[in-house]
Order: sequence, then C-alpha cells, then structure tokens
Amino acid sequence: MSEYRIQGATGEWEVVIGLEVHAQVTTNAKLFSGAATAFGAEPNTQVSLVDAAMPGMLPVPNMECIRQAVRTGMAIDAQINKWSRFDRKNYFYADLPQGYQISQLYHPLVGEGAIEIGLDEKNPDGPTKRIGVERIHVEQDAGKLMHDQHPTRSYVDLNRSGVALMEIVSRPDMASPAEAGAYLRKLRAILRYVGSCDGNMEEGSMRADVNVSVRRVGDELGTRTETKNVNSVRFVMAAIEYEAKRQVAVLEDGGKIVQETRLFNVESGTTRSMRSKEDAHDYRYFPDPDLLPLELTDTFLEECRASLPELPDAKRRRYEALGLTPYNAGVLTAEVETARWFDTLLDALEGSQAKPAQAANWVAAELFGALNRLGKDITESPVSPAQAAELLALVADGTLSGSLSKQVFEIMLETGDGPSKIVEERGLKQTSDTGAIEAVIAEVLEKNPNQLGQYRAGKEALFGFFVGQTMKAMGGKANPAVVNDLLKKALAG
Repeated sequence: MSEYRIQGATGEWEVVIGLEVHAQVTTNAKLFSGAATAFGAEPNTQVSLVDAAMPGMLPVPNMECIRQAVRTGMAIDAQINKWSRFDRKNYFYADLPQGYQISQLYHPLVGEGAIEIGLDEKNPDGPTKRIGVERIHVEQDAGKLMHDQHPTRSYVDLNRSGVALMEIVSRPDMASPAEAGAYLRKLRAILRYVGSCDGNMEEGSMRADVNVSVRRVGDELGTRTETKNVNSVRFVMAAIEYEAKRQVAVLEDGGKIVQETRLFNVESGTTRSMRSKEDAHDYRYFPDPDLLPLELTDTFLEECRASLPELPDAKRRRYEALGLTPYNAGVLTAEVETARWFDTLLDALEGSQAKPAQAANWVAAELFGALNRLGKDITESPVSPAQAAELLALVADGTLSGSLSKQVFEIMLETGDGPSKIVEERGLKQTSDTGAIEAVIAEVLEKNPNQLGQYRAGKEALFGFFVGQTMKAMGGKANPAVVNDLLKKALAG
C-alpha cells in the first residue's frame, strides 16, 4: 500500500481518517427490552412498550448484549472497564420516541485497544499497521423513517428502536482509502469470528460514520467532516476519496472546511451536507437516572474470555505452520465460514496421506472456482468437507490422478455422490498396471515414427507429447509417474 497523497493545484495534501462503526449486537432481544430483533419483519411488529417510550416504562439491561460487547473488546486486546455507566444523549427525531438515546459517553464499557491491518492485500506476511481503537460503547438504535410510502406523509417503523449497537470508535490513524478499507474488513472479520455481529452491511447491521480531514504534509490536523451511515467497504473508500478531494479543492480556493455531518450518494459517488456537526455539549449528556452503573465481576470476565474462539490472525499463523502459503492462509481465514469449512476438512483428513497444503490449494483453486461458477458461497457448497477429504485422500494414495480427480469432482458437484462411489461405478480408478501401460506406449510410438525419430535425434521437448498421447489413449486413467518412467525406458530403446 503506497503512501497516499492528493495532488492539489498548490501542492501535496495528506488525508487523516477515523471511523465510527455501528455494529448491531447478535442477540434475540433488544438492549433494554424483550422485543425481537429479526431482520425483515413487518413494520412495527417488534416494538415493546419500552421501545415505544410509553409512560412509566423502565429499561432493564440485556446482559447478553453486554457480554458480546465485552468479548469484542477482548478480541482486540482492549481495556475492559469493570465499572461503566449509561448516559442520556438528548435530541429529537421522529423515529426516537423517548426524545433521547441511551448511550455511553464518559464511562464506556470498553476502553483503548488496537486492530492490526495488512498494508498489502496480496502479501499477508507483508508490512502491517496498528490502528488504534479509542473505545467501544453500547447504545440503543433509533427507528426508521420511510418517506416513499405515501405522497404527502412520512411513516415510522420502530422495529429497530432499542436494538443494541456497539459503537466502535477508531483513532484517526488511517491515511488512505485503502487503509480504511483494510481496517473495516479486518474489524468485520473479527466481529464475525467472535459472533458478536453478523457483519451484514447490506441489511444495516454494520455501518460506518467516516471522519475525514486533510492537511498539508506534516501540518496540524485540519477540520473534519463526518459522512454518516456508509454501508459497504467499497462505499467507505469511495466516500473518503471524494470527500478528501472536495476538501482540498475548497481550501485551495481560499475557503474553509466546516465541521458538519454529510451523506454519501452511492449513485453519484459524492457527499452532500446534511447538518452542522453537533458537539457533545449540544446533546446535554447526563447519567441515565433509570439505570444503575454496570459492575462486572471477575467471574463474568473470565467466562467471556474463555468463550472466545481462535481469531483470524492466530488461525492464519496456525495454517502457515501447517505448510500453507501466506496467501492461501490469508484467503482461508478472511471469512469465518471459509475457515470453519477448512478446519472441518483438516479434521476429516486425519490419517490420510493428503497434506494440508494440498488441501488448501484444492480449496482455493478447484472449490472456489466451482462455487464462483455456480454463484454459491461456501456455506452452500454441494460438496461437504468430508467428501472433499475423501477425494483428496484418493489422489494422495494414487487411486486418482489429477485429471481424473477433476472429472470426479465435477460429477460430485452434479450428483452429490461421494468420490469413492463415483470411482467404483464409473470405472475412473487410476491404473498403475505396467503391462497395460507398456502396451499402450508401444502403440503410441508405432503410430508416431516422425516424432520418435526427432526425439531420439535430440528434440527432448517431445517427451511431453508422448506423455499426452499415452494419457489420452488410456482415458486419463494411467498413473502419470508410471507413464513417465516407462516412457523414458521405451524412448531410450
């Protein structure tokens, strides 16, 4: 990842980026009520009296939401605050019935941590950079206004009102759109491994507020803008690029950057002003009088830590220790479903002659290629890890050649049958019968006297021609190693 600079009319500028990521906590109930959180429900069917802010309703913290936030903090080696407090953030929107949001400002649940990103996508073992995380706090989401349901009215859907969010606030440590993209991908992977958020940006369960400022190289920080609710890695990178160039143009034209909230238009790739940016005092934060402080016990924290899975970086290092290339290890750990599938495959390979590196090559080339053709992801794979292990074992013990294994794999994709059944029923077993192979070689040499003469005259590149003709004559079922040995002897005769 090269140094990112914006070439303005008056010289070079650098960009400073911070992200505030809102991640919906994976729970069946909301932060302070028992209402459901399933995506796609009919409007206003998942709203409790607490969510609707009916008089006299009191919030009760959902401790599963707290547990998930703590586990997330532990996954990024962040400080976990055993004592934290909820605050009221006061503002009025039509989709926020209470007239305030229960959040955390002064005493968040999770303090400082860091996420390490790679600076070269193609080389996972290349240079890295640590992006600081300032805090993770939990808060309730607002509802959703719908302006396209009626020509003169706006409707409100309160299904999301009260849904638990983790707000993960980075430090302004990113210096390019690519670094921001790498950070967001890594954070999403960690959340999905931990299971604290499903990371589905299209459904809005993970979205980013993008803080951007520009400055002359080495100068003090400039005034930042915040682009709200960007819902894909690609759009985050595009918003940064546009906003940084816009700010440079304003400054070079003698203008000033206003601290404001902006929106990103995905169709035009531009940002537009939404409102002036409020400061903390504008929200009149104060401790929520209906909620006691959160006090976490050592036992609770130990249980949270014990529940953490093997995380992406640790898994990648383990795969490399098994002989996988850094690239394959990076590919196989990028998505949690892929890593789980590959781990199951490794377990199924125990006791066979197939090596983990060979399995990784097969998954990255053959399986991913087939899934791409079929338009499926690995969770929808027609071939199970156990079937894949069986196929790889047949290659490793010499039952199948590489070309035969491809034929068997295609039949597996079509039928769902196991490889051993296919080999047996269709007679696709590789042969190492030297007598049969020698007979075919003799026929090939007899049919190709010109090439034989050229080979014996010194044109050794024709050896591959004879291998191909022999394999073709045997329907790809001959053991290539045996064919090579027998051909060398026959051609030397």
